[in-house]
Amino acid sequence: MAKPEIMAGLDMGSGRVTCVIGSPDPEGRGMHVMGGATVACRGLKGGVVVNINETARAVRLAVEKAEEDAKQMVHGLHLGIRGSHLQSFNNHGAYNIARTDKEITADDVRAVIETAKAIPMSSDREILHVIPQSFSLDRQKGVPDPVGMEGSLLEVDVHIVTASSSHLNNLTKAVAEAGFEVVETVYSLLALGEFLVTPEERDLGSLLVDVGGQSISIGIYAEGAVKFSKELAIGSDFITRDIAVGLRTNTPTAERIKLEYGVAHSKHMNGDVEIEFKGVDGRTAHRVKNSTLMNIILPRVEEMFTYVGEEVQNSNFADLVVPGGAIVSGGGAMLKGMTDAVEAVLSMPARLGLAHPDSVTASEALMGSVYSTALGLVCYPHAGLQDSMSLSRRPEMRWVKRARGFIKDIF
Repeated sequence: MAKPEIMAGLDMGSGRVTCVIGSPDPEGRGMHVMGGATVACRGLKGGVVVNINETARAVRLAVEKAEEDAKQMVHGLHLGIRGSHLQSFNNHGAYNIARTDKEITADDVRAVIETAKAIPMSSDREILHVIPQSFSLDRQKGVPDPVGMEGSLLEVDVHIVTASSSHLNNLTKAVAEAGFEVVETVYSLLALGEFLVTPEERDLGSLLVDVGGQSISIGIYAEGAVKFSKELAIGSDFITRDIAVGLRTNTPTAERIKLEYGVAHSKHMNGDVEIEFKGVDGRTAHRVKNSTLMNIILPRVEEMFTYVGEEVQNSNFADLVVPGGAIVSGGGAMLKGMTDAVEAVLSMPARLGLAHPDSVTASEALMGSVYSTALGLVCYPHAGLQDSMSLSRRPEMRWVKRARGFIKDIF
């Protein structure tokens, strides 16, 4: 009996590293997730490496914890990245079929996509993805798959994602330093979209909002494809910082108060009770009413999603997202009432983005918003996004790097 194919997704978030390990269901019923782990990482800021050694340590810890949970060894990682260094835009390509035989082949499709990605670009940037949105054949738009049809002019609209070469190199170096191999580098938002946004929501039009600690990723879907994506330099850590400053306490205490007592919408207030906590020194006792806490949280939440709304309006696709509404995911979505806040600020229906049991089976602990992106990365090789042009990076041998990292930890 053949061994199951083991896959791993590594989400390099705003300030956290999350790993999930799984294998495809032999009967074709999605992905079976065997284990996962998430750890805080001081070496990452907004998805960008600021300290390679700290990032490598967090990667090694997250993957090894996931391996222990899954009782499986990982041979390669699908690396999910985010951050303001990522930039995306749409482009158009055209290709003339000069042959007597006008039947469109797969080579013709590849050729027209090559014309669409032939763009001027600075030497410090590289293309991460080229995702076909739609094809046109002899000016007839809306052709989903032109292969086998006949025509003289083949055109394509694509969504292109580019990244900073140096930031990509730092991320892959950190993973290699931890002793692991990168199978493929993926924009986390796109993997998450393939995983959470239903085909109906992609067709009708919808907005994906991934709320990280130090950044928010937004993606607009319509007509079955991604139309717009962007990284915003604001996230749920800003709420934690506001609480820490407002209550004069330390960051870990502020984070605990936020998750245990915080609400993003007034309808989730359950009476005006007092919360006990320690001050900045970790010893002095303080009290605060949860109504005061709400008054600290709500202005920042409103600011975050007002910012999202402005970007959606500026994208020129605002009218497309209303039918399907917003899908909210990420660690920041764990705050009570976050979907209600999105509905109030963006004036559209919103739902929490959670894994569908038909696409993935996992323990309840791994089905939450914190793991959604890593789950999307694990499912990525079997998703439609795999047909796009993606960047692949292969660092040094895993065992050499892992041994080196182990020795560094000792000495």
